[in-house]
Amino acid sequence: MSDSSTPDAGLIDRLRLIEEQPLDTRADAYAALHEELARRLESAPIDPTAAS
Repeated sequence: MSDSSTPDAGLIDRLRLIEEQPLDTRADAYAALHEELARRLESAPIDPTAAS
């Protein structure tokens, strides 16, 4: 069951597609997803009020 109204729905759908791929393709897809998520995290605004 996929609920497209949740922020994680796109990620979950993408992970499902990756899991259906052959192992060598799956590894490359996970690596690409990891790189994309890391770039998004690094470019996110920093909250100066967040506790460290």
